Amino acid sequence: MELLSGSFFSFSVMPICLLLMAAFSRTAECRFLTGGQDGGGQTVGENSYEATSCRAHSASLTDFGGVGDGVTLNSKAFQAAVEHLAQFSGDGGGLLYVPPGRWLTGPFNLTSCMTLFLHHDAVILATQDINEWPIIDPLPSYGRGRDAPGGRYSSLIMGFNLTDVIITGDNGTVDGQGDFWWAKFHHKQLKYTRGYLVELQYSDQIFISNLVFLNSPSWNIHPVYSSNIVVKGITISAPLHSPNTDGINPDSCSHVRIEDSYVVSGDDCVAIKSGWDEYGIAVGMPSEHIIIRRLTCISPTSATIALGSEMSGGIQDVRAEDITAIDTESGVRIKTAIGRGGFVKDIFVRRMTLHTMKWVFWMTGNYNSHPDGKYNPEAIPDIEGINYSHVVAENVTTAGRLEGIEKAPFKGICISNVSVEVRKAKKTAWVCENVEGVSSGVTPAPCDALKDEGMEATDCPFREDRLPIEDVEVKDCSLPFSYSL
Repeated sequence: MELLSGSFFSFSVMPICLLLMAAFSRTAECRFLTGGQDGGGQTVGENSYEATSCRAHSASLTDFGGVGDGVTLNSKAFQAAVEHLAQFSGDGGGLLYVPPGRWLTGPFNLTSCMTLFLHHDAVILATQDINEWPIIDPLPSYGRGRDAPGGRYSSLIMGFNLTDVIITGDNGTVDGQGDFWWAKFHHKQLKYTRGYLVELQYSDQIFISNLVFLNSPSWNIHPVYSSNIVVKGITISAPLHSPNTDGINPDSCSHVRIEDSYVVSGDDCVAIKSGWDEYGIAVGMPSEHIIIRRLTCISPTSATIALGSEMSGGIQDVRAEDITAIDTESGVRIKTAIGRGGFVKDIFVRRMTLHTMKWVFWMTGNYNSHPDGKYNPEAIPDIEGINYSHVVAENVTTAGRLEGIEKAPFKGICISNVSVEVRKAKKTAWVCENVEGVSSGVTPAPCDALKDEGMEATDCPFREDRLPIEDVEVKDCSLPFSYSL
């Protein structure tokens, strides 16, 4: 698969610092800069980049002994650079510049008020030495690792309790070299769960843009217990049958904007999550107020957008529009099960264009994977208020496979103005069990559970009120003169 060129991702975005949500206490306070200058007083020009905050201080990885030969391990250089920049968190923040080269490293942590910037010809390479990957605790809302009981390997780029974190560049690359991990996973040779490329926990004001993420050991971008997140203009690519290489997974996160991105993966392109069974119920932190737009997805074995299956803290107010998927298993999939508890409600999807799909709409109430045997069989998920409109799909096996839970049907489903070209097959175009809803202007005609009420096709709602995350913009910031592109 040829990656999209950098010009495809020349988008504009404004200061996320205007949206400080006091969900978590913070000790760092950035002095955000205004106007057309960076912290050094340089006028924005050829060596500019877009970000939500410009930085007053900067350093290159080479200042800390970094060697970009693809062989030398740079874990200590990355960590020393971050520790140096941490002192500027109250003085305009700091930028770490990764110059051209192949920078082999183990996991490292970021700090508040920091920008990690990758040159176009810079590649951060994840080491395949498993001894360089620390073991960390499982997430509280999961109770264990996803691959195995117990802890997890650290993610490559980590952050905890941070404010104002920017990961960006001139379409530089982060390569997880995941084939090593995939082989061990398939052969059941891992004692702990694989790490991700990026994981930021309990953080606020996250901006990830204009980078290429390749070959993650597992999930690619994983903000968790975090708020005010913008992910835009990124490319994610992994082999189509690589295990669990989800693209972007906001997990118990609020006020999220995902846009203008391209994902090719072996799992869901975007998966919204909020914890697993009794552990997610106990944490009780929903994913909500999420915007997904102008996303392109290729994933033959998974969904363009998935809700769940770990959704025990709840998922609500998700708005997806202008979505394209090619050779992907399903357009939108809701995954849940008895024991999950929680809810999925107020979901709005419109203007999807789908080519070569197994299912357009897929809802699964029997996704029976559990962290352990302690889940509560009385914890029944509530699925309600699911709205799809203006969808065009061609070369599809089945228009919809909607399977709710007996005695707890999925309710309030609305599907309107949908045209699906179904391949000739023995199976029916729609499969519906334990669901309730309405439809209008849908071809082929849906099952009886989605009665055609004769309403206008626009009657399936889409929330139009503006979320604060939509008003977050970027500014032009200057790179230090000596670090010219």
